[in-house]
Amino acid sequence: MEIKVLKNILGANEQIAEKNRKLLDKNKVFSLNIMSSPGAGKTSLILQTIKRLKDKIRIGVIEGDISSSLDAELIGKENVPTVQINTGGACHLDANMLNNALENMPLRDIDLLFIENVGNLVCPAEFVLGAHRKVLVSSVPEGHDKPLKYPLMFTEVNVVVLNKIDLLPYINFDIEAFTRAVKGLNEKAEVIQVSCTTGEGLERWLDWLQS
Repeated sequence: MEIKVLKNILGANEQIAEKNRKLLDKNKVFSLNIMSSPGAGKTSLILQTIKRLKDKIRIGVIEGDISSSLDAELIGKENVPTVQINTGGACHLDANMLNNALENMPLRDIDLLFIENVGNLVCPAEFVLGAHRKVLVSSVPEGHDKPLKYPLMFTEVNVVVLNKIDLLPYINFDIEAFTRAVKGLNEKAEVIQVSCTTGEGLERWLDWLQS
């Protein structure tokens, strides 16, 4: 009975996710589901992308957090449409939450939509939202073993952005082992090394994004 309930929940979520995708496509909005563990740098990556692209394309952001609006307020300073979702304890966004947020976004005035999921390497991988691509932000301080410990997340994404590479001289992190583990789970996923602090590697991220 528990398995049946779970299937029903996920099935209903997928139906709403499909509605979200159709709504985004109708308004010609390309969307990214940005996922990571807490503190890996999702907001930093979004901010750096906005700073570099906001004069070229129209960007919107949906911020997902358990509570507070700190990240949304930070991004709002860049004068882009921003909607905050507080999950009230849930460890992930789901398609229904996104649907409600989309109703409050000026989709006709947006080309690129960032959906910043709740910081978690487990639950967000299981719930589709209707986004066009899934991005995982990992970071050097987390260690190079994360793909082996959280395989589903790394299997589900289109690209892995390895952030905080400016800390490599100070942390025992094996990039080759990390990349090998990612490719072993998901050979199609590109691994992009960046530092949102120094800007290193961000051009490659922007090239992937604009492609």
